[in-house]
Amino acid sequence: MARPDKAAAVAELTEKFQGSSGAVLTEYRGLTVKALKDLRRSLGDDATYAVSKNTLTTIAARQAGVPGVEPLLSGPTAIAFIEGDAVAVAKGLRDFARANPLLIIKGGVLDGKAMSADEFRQLADLESREVLLAKAVGAMQGVLQNAVSLVAAPLAQTARLLAALEQAATEDPALIAGAGTPAPSTDPEPDTIEAAPAADDTAAAAAPLADDSAETTAAPAADEN
Repeated sequence: MARPDKAAAVAELTEKFQGSSGAVLTEYRGLTVKALKDLRRSLGDDATYAVSKNTLTTIAARQAGVPGVEPLLSGPTAIAFIEGDAVAVAKGLRDFARANPLLIIKGGVLDGKAMSADEFRQLADLESREVLLAKAVGAMQGVLQNAVSLVAAPLAQTARLLAALEQAATEDPALIAGAGTPAPSTDPEPDTIEAAPAADDTAAAAAPLADDSAETTAAPAADEN
């Protein structure tokens, strides 16, 4: 490879290291071109899979400041640059390696941290982002449904009560006809009221005029003599 081409390849690799959340280094010795195309298709938009020369990858990793890459650069190397869900990429590589044992996962880097092949296999055992989001949405829908049920329950009970009252009123209109009439008093009112005698006035009328008579007839005759 000519020097300008090498410089362009290094620049492209450096950009991929810097622009991706991680990279998984694999050995593809013995895989056919068709198998590699199938692998790229299985990874979809979550990763780009490209064959790379070890010397150029070493330079690019150094320029991008990516740790843990150089010890893995032995033998034919192809790199899966993670651009989407890292769990989905790990699952895709693991499943493909199970069906095609010639693919060997050597390790790589994720979010600036070096990861071994075993750690990537453990990552593949996790649930993907889509599954976690689906579970979160399902949980939220369950909570909202419960909230709606709690609000709707009293309303439904009220509606059933009103319906029962309406049916009862239809069967017996007297239940509603007398609803506004005041109930009769149970205490009988007296037909006549007898005036109580005025004790003070009677006593005053019946009192004798003793004081007045005494003043006019009781004058002594001694003064006349």
